[in-house]
Amino acid sequence: MVVADSRGVLHADRTDLSPIKAEIAAATNRLGLRGTLAEALAGADVFLGVSAGQVAEEAVASMAPHAIVFALANPVPEVPPEVAARYAVVVATGRSDVPNQINNVLAFPGVFSGALDARATAITERMKVAAAEALAAVVADDLRPDYVVPSVFDERVAPSVAAAVAAAAGEDGVARI
Repeated sequence: MVVADSRGVLHADRTDLSPIKAEIAAATNRLGLRGTLAEALAGADVFLGVSAGQVAEEAVASMAPHAIVFALANPVPEVPPEVAARYAVVVATGRSDVPNQINNVLAFPGVFSGALDARATAITERMKVAAAEALAAVVADDLRPDYVVPSVFDERVAPSVAAAVAAAAGEDGVARI
């Protein structure tokens, strides 16, 4: 995993890193890559964008065959979905007008409902993972490149997430049921 900011790839020798970015650099980039995001994308299997910065089509084209592009900035993703689809097998964005919309609305109603149902005093990592696993379970056997996450309008999502989060809260001991 390689992380980049507006100045390029995070690596241990960069002198302009904040303490948190230095920690991220130490935990990632095992290959010691340097340079720009575009350079780091050459041969990459996955791009996960959460910044609203723009990624050139040439950089996406340089990724590995069968790449995955999750360009999640909304309303303008880092890579337009029609560009990503030219080069990637799986494409997701934060936009609601294309398949695979990844948006916090998928999790939060169920997370809050499950936490409230369990009378949880905290949201734990296990509860977050349970929410993600519940989302994956909704997709389950229907998994395909244009359906890696359920629709925000799928009525199964919130109840599934809520049940999983409540159960995890009980397992973590943060529930007061």
